[in-house]
Amino acid sequence: MDVEQGRRQPLASGRNDRLDNERWSPRARRLIEETHALCNSWLEAPLRSCLTDAEQQLYILAERSHSHLDQQLHMGVRQQLQLHRAQFEQSFFTAVRRRFGRLGAAPEDVASAQQHPLALLDQTEHEQAAALEKAGARSEARHGSLLFELSYRFAVLVSQPPLEGDALPLGPQALARAFLEASHTLDMPVRHRLLMLESFDSLVIRHLATLYETVNQHLSCDGILPQLRAFRVARNGGERNRAAPPAAASREPERAAAPDHAAATTQRSEPIAVLETLRDLLAQQRSGYGVGPAGDRPATAEELQLALGALQQHLTDMTHQATRELRSAQRLREELMMQLNAGKSAEVQRTQLSSEQGDTVELFAMLFEQVAQQLQQGGNAHTLLGDLQLPLLRMAVSDRGFFDHHEHPARRLLGTVAEAANDWLDGGEGDPDRSLAAKLSQLVERARREPPSAGLYTSLLADIEHHLSMLHRKAQVAERRQVEAMQGRERLEQARRQAAQLIADRFEASPPRGLLRTLLERAWSDVLALTLLRNGEDSEVFAVRLRITDQLLGRLPVDDREQLLFEVETGLQQIGMHADEASQVAQRLLGTPEPASLGENTPTATGLALKLKQHQRLGEHQGAEPTAAISATATPVLPAHHLTPQEQRIHDHLLKLPFGSWFEFIDPASGRITPRKLAWFSPISGNSLFVTRRGLRSEEISLEQLAREIACGRVREAPPSRDSLLDRAMHALTGNLRQPPATRPEGDRR
Repeated sequence: MDVEQGRRQPLASGRNDRLDNERWSPRARRLIEETHALCNSWLEAPLRSCLTDAEQQLYILAERSHSHLDQQLHMGVRQQLQLHRAQFEQSFFTAVRRRFGRLGAAPEDVASAQQHPLALLDQTEHEQAAALEKAGARSEARHGSLLFELSYRFAVLVSQPPLEGDALPLGPQALARAFLEASHTLDMPVRHRLLMLESFDSLVIRHLATLYETVNQHLSCDGILPQLRAFRVARNGGERNRAAPPAAASREPERAAAPDHAAATTQRSEPIAVLETLRDLLAQQRSGYGVGPAGDRPATAEELQLALGALQQHLTDMTHQATRELRSAQRLREELMMQLNAGKSAEVQRTQLSSEQGDTVELFAMLFEQVAQQLQQGGNAHTLLGDLQLPLLRMAVSDRGFFDHHEHPARRLLGTVAEAANDWLDGGEGDPDRSLAAKLSQLVERARREPPSAGLYTSLLADIEHHLSMLHRKAQVAERRQVEAMQGRERLEQARRQAAQLIADRFEASPPRGLLRTLLERAWSDVLALTLLRNGEDSEVFAVRLRITDQLLGRLPVDDREQLLFEVETGLQQIGMHADEASQVAQRLLGTPEPASLGENTPTATGLALKLKQHQRLGEHQGAEPTAAISATATPVLPAHHLTPQEQRIHDHLLKLPFGSWFEFIDPASGRITPRKLAWFSPISGNSLFVTRRGLRSEEISLEQLAREIACGRVREAPPSRDSLLDRAMHALTGNLRQPPATRPEGDRR
């Protein structure tokens, strides 16, 4: 790809790919088009290798998956990538071309075309931004001198300061971002996009040196800064540098003088400044109180911790329910001010919260309010949140990582406790789990008693996660038992239908009457069904029982009446009939003389028939509880062919759902929503089983009836939620802060 010195090659692409920008001079337009063509030509082969490597990585992930669902997911993404490779490549080169077309645009235009910084509050965007930053930082450290020359030569072409980061269209950050934009044309999880970005980093970005050398040589030969010599300079860190303290800014020359140290420092993943972003939003929204009087002294970190500790101890000593309620930002601030200035005379300078302390307290209280809105009202979770508010606030004001780090132990503990209390204690599944309630109470008490630290919350988090894992295992065992019971009942029902059909076929040829008919319909069909379950249709035992059936109907001769009598008695006893009753029925059927000891107590045929009708059938349970809470309001079950078109579409969708899907049952009277898990359904009979979170049997309903309930709005499929309860609360907090004050909910205005 070397460019011959002193000669220019016609490297511009076809007419449809020509770049045009009214800000460019004719010479700049020609050189930008040629550079764009050089870049496209160089990228073709490495991009194909990158996509091939990504396919291989997905195949390896599928092979190593322990879950068949994960395996299907990996193979599905791999197949999608294979089918849409050409579309992916076209999207990538289109994104690269778009960046070349923005050369020379005003900084505000470029900024508006890029992602809004607040989008980084989303965990998915955070992960992608971190991966892009790492890939770009490594390449900038590796190809620093070549990128330095490119930034100045492109700056000369478009009459702007040296281009950096995403503004340099063939720089590592711009190419990585173009690759990530192309990956959004495929429907895949974030982890697969990050996996593909790793392949792009290793097979494309790390080998950009030859492209940069070629482009630099091409521009130099055309007279664009031919005498430029590269040396390392301190690079602009963007928003992070503007927010950095003066001490950090003063060390920039030292980083420029130490390239290895600068590269190592750049590769570290710095946390996103969520707290600073929220404070900026809060400053725009604040319409109530502000800072204290100008003469007041801001509280030190030690004074704030002492005030919070004193307030926490004061509330612990009080026992009335009001002390366990969530406190608003205004109330927290007032109580802290009282503690900070307790015992001070009017002449002494008063202490106030600093701007950052006040913002942290307010944002923390608003976050708790959003978490509370995600919970069921009037439950144990609200009380636990009230008990945890001050201990966690002490951690938040001392460690800003509570907001900035998604994996902060105190932040994870808040989400785990809220979800555990909401799902396991307030889930509407009967009495709350006593062991979990005791464990959560111990956890809260320890958080209130011990000084706040990352080690404390890491220990508390591990403790509650271990307890929750045991609850999940118990729920899985209970659910498996319920499913096995339903499967057993399903097999029994199929066996009973098959046995009843065999009896009905024989009745058509030899219709019996009286005691014999009652016996065959009410008891002997259960004997055949039980034999089918235990031994199978092709077994010798089942063949013997069918032969006995034919002998009782007179279809086959009886060779040994004593053996036939014994077989009938044995079969009847196997389905739960007492020995004396079984003997009486068999003897009456076969006309065997009764023992003299019975005398006049011998039951009549009518009496025996009545006993058979009263006998409990195989698989039936007397006094069984209602199988579904929904049955009280459900419409009568109709045949499947009576489903409406909408209900039929829902029914077909239900047949494709995997076991473990969640549904929400809605009480029409109270509007209460009860989550239930679809543990099992039979595609043969259409019966389905729903269980509670603890794995206990809840609703048993046919798929046809379930389709009707969904169609009329009494049941709905719960959408899969990728975000946790705390993540949803954080998104809601950010969304509220971004709204204009006039449109914000009344409870969120300060």
